[in-house]
Amino acid sequence: MLSKSQAKVFFLGGTIVTFLIFLLLSWNSLSKEVPKRTHEENLSAQVVAGKRIWEKNNCMGCHTILGEGAYYAPELTKVYERRGEVYIKAALMSKTPWQPRGRKMVAYAMNEQDANNVVAFLKWIGEIDLNGFPPKPDLKK
Repeated sequence: MLSKSQAKVFFLGGTIVTFLIFLLLSWNSLSKEVPKRTHEENLSAQVVAGKRIWEKNNCMGCHTILGEGAYYAPELTKVYERRGEVYIKAALMSKTPWQPRGRKMVAYAMNEQDANNVVAFLKWIGEIDLNGFPPKPDLKK
């Protein structure tokens, strides 16, 4: 059985060791893993412009991306892979509300440049290594 002072030393020592491990793992993730997984080298001005358009139009108010956002509309992390550039641009440039499967998407009527920027952003997002997220559906069931 530990005395009061031994328990105090044990607690503080464990806290310090755990905190140092946390700092080491955080440093490793931020300095090595994140740039490698996100393909930071592909982050262009067009991708940044697409992200700004995404935020300006509050797309996360309906969609999720990287698992974050609302659940009204589809998850868009891998939409470029699933649907392709032509489909995405058609939805963004449509002058009438887009209505796949009964849900209405706002008619943004984007110009060609803005649509290309959003497509570049969604393509970059889709290329991030997310360890298999979102999972592919098991269509055999």
